[in-house]
Amino acid sequence: MGSEWEPWAPGLQRRRSSHVMAKLFVSALLVGVSFRLFFCSSSSSAPANAGVFVVLPKDRDGSSSSFDDDNIVRDGKVRNGSQASQNTVIPEAPIPVITPDVDKEKEASKEGSQASQNTVIPEAPIPVITPDVDKEKEASKEENCDIFNGEWIPNPSGPAYTNESCRFIEPPQNCMKNGRPDTGYLYWRWKPYSCDVPPFDAVKFLDAMRNKSWALIGDSILRNHVQSLICLLSKAEEAVEVYHDETYKSRRWHFPSHNFTLSLIWAPFLIKADIFENDDGESKSELELHLDTLELNWTDQYPTFDYIVISGGQWFLKTAIYLENRTVMGCHYCPKRNLTELGLEYSYRKALRLVFDFITSSPHKPVVIYRTWTPDHFENGEWFSGGTCNRTKPYKKGEFKGRDVDHLMRGIELEEFERAVAAHGLENAGRLKILDTYPLSLLRPDGHSGPYRTFHPFDKGENLNVQNDCLHWCLPGPVDTWNDLIMEMVFELMKLS
Repeated sequence: MGSEWEPWAPGLQRRRSSHVMAKLFVSALLVGVSFRLFFCSSSSSAPANAGVFVVLPKDRDGSSSSFDDDNIVRDGKVRNGSQASQNTVIPEAPIPVITPDVDKEKEASKEGSQASQNTVIPEAPIPVITPDVDKEKEASKEENCDIFNGEWIPNPSGPAYTNESCRFIEPPQNCMKNGRPDTGYLYWRWKPYSCDVPPFDAVKFLDAMRNKSWALIGDSILRNHVQSLICLLSKAEEAVEVYHDETYKSRRWHFPSHNFTLSLIWAPFLIKADIFENDDGESKSELELHLDTLELNWTDQYPTFDYIVISGGQWFLKTAIYLENRTVMGCHYCPKRNLTELGLEYSYRKALRLVFDFITSSPHKPVVIYRTWTPDHFENGEWFSGGTCNRTKPYKKGEFKGRDVDHLMRGIELEEFERAVAAHGLENAGRLKILDTYPLSLLRPDGHSGPYRTFHPFDKGENLNVQNDCLHWCLPGPVDTWNDLIMEMVFELMKLS
């Protein structure tokens, strides 16, 4: 039987071989094109913000260094999963791809090629330091603060001492012991508008005044003042009285631990005066004032003092005969005498000019603080005609403007003080200062002894005609603030010297 298979004819075999080669070539070409298209498509269609995954490294103990094994982070959220793999994959935040703007870079390159060689390249801006204006204003206020311009504000902490803690309060000023029923007058403090005045610091004061000598020179208001100062100082050291005159009007105390001496010198007019009245103000003849002669009681001791507080006062309101060069020149309110009425303004100006000229011309230069006029607060009369002062809280500023005589006398003080400073210059008057207590004292009608200048004045009946003292101050009381101000002034002066 003949075979059914016949070999390809040689021509046919050659043609079939060519077809296979062609197909293989086309297939290879198609595969190459497909791969190219595949990778191009993958590259162009990949999202720009595709997450980049990292495997958190393990600590030496095999635990994750960034989160607990029980917490798996997926898509930026933490989910619990106790079966989390050790190689848990966590997506990082998408990395932004910054694509350069080729067209803009080319444009910039073209512009840059045409730029001048002298083009100025701006430096980085220098930071501007703006001063703190508010702090500078506050500092300026503190430096230029008028400590005499302010108001009385509540002081819940109360006074620095009491009549029980200080034994130096004399009976006419010991209002609490004398039975004054209200205590509200004790709970106020002076607050200047532009700053604060710290309370008196006895330890600091005595330390600064070691081996120094002070004097308070003037009338009974200075005696009132010195009691306050001693009470404040006694919180640091008890004073020892080492001298007093027969009437106890001039006295001296010593603070042995600091070798500090404090003197009170009685000189109600500061100039020579012949006085003919008793302690109750009853006079058998007119006062005689020598307007051209200073009181030796204080001028003789002047060279021994390092600091002086001095003041004129209410005594100039009294009826008086005025003498100059031992000759009567006139008087103040002497209707029974055939004398020229010169008025208290004449005598007060003469006396103060003599005092300031002595201070500024003296070769001894202590710090001298002149305290201004102290107003009284008599209402419905004077001290001799039933006047009273029973107010229990301070005035508000502007509520009480004082009497005409107050403005007259304080005005003379300020004028003569300024004249002395201008005439003698800083070299001779630089240590002469003014303590203007008038504005703050004017606002305290509640601070006077009133009827409680004597012990329990109403024990025998509320309707008794009791004489009031509306000039002197209860202790403790508003006069304590004067010492706060003095300490502030003195320590400021010490900073400058």
